[in-house]
Amino acid sequence: MSFAREGLTYIVTAVVLVVIAYFVALTRRSWPMWLIAFALTIVALWVAYFFRDPERIGQRGPGLVIAPADGRVVLVTPMAESVYMKAPAVRVSIFMNVFNVHVNRYPVSGTIEYVAHAPGRFFNAMEQRASLENEQTSVGIASGSSHILVRQIAGLIARRIVTYSKEGERVAQGDRMGLIRFGSRVDVFVPHTARIRVAVGDATVAGVTVLAETDAT
Repeated sequence: MSFAREGLTYIVTAVVLVVIAYFVALTRRSWPMWLIAFALTIVALWVAYFFRDPERIGQRGPGLVIAPADGRVVLVTPMAESVYMKAPAVRVSIFMNVFNVHVNRYPVSGTIEYVAHAPGRFFNAMEQRASLENEQTSVGIASGSSHILVRQIAGLIARRIVTYSKEGERVAQGDRMGLIRFGSRVDVFVPHTARIRVAVGDATVAGVTVLAETDAT
């Protein structure tokens, strides 16, 4: 199992605390310290679990829009996307809880044309207003004849968005694009003519689940 590089500091810190706790428990022969050491072990295992970064293999190809995040679809709605696409679109929102893999992946191959970070609030990511008012990073990708926007949104607990994207960069479908720490949401905006392949309540797997099909070639 591999781990996201942004989580290595957290994992190492947790492991060091566990080692110290067990050392103190052994030297002092203290049952309270044994309990603390055990509790820290559980925490360390959870931290490692949270930052896991498994390889993902799935369908690839022009016209397919792949899920950028593990989680559950909480919203599928038509709207006007005025930031990058500047056209009618369909927004598919995926909510990531603290047990999901939090590494995000590019839904399409193409050229990054737009990257913007916006500070904001930290409302519950399940709420619709989170897409407009929460801290977020938006990434616009030109993929053939289509344009796709991916928006990483911080949530009630998540306070750190990491995005690897740079304008002008060529990216491949399924490659890692960043992560959001400790629960969050990712919105994907596709052309309004796209054929949506998921519904509210569906579980998604980043780099595997097909969200939509477009006419891009």
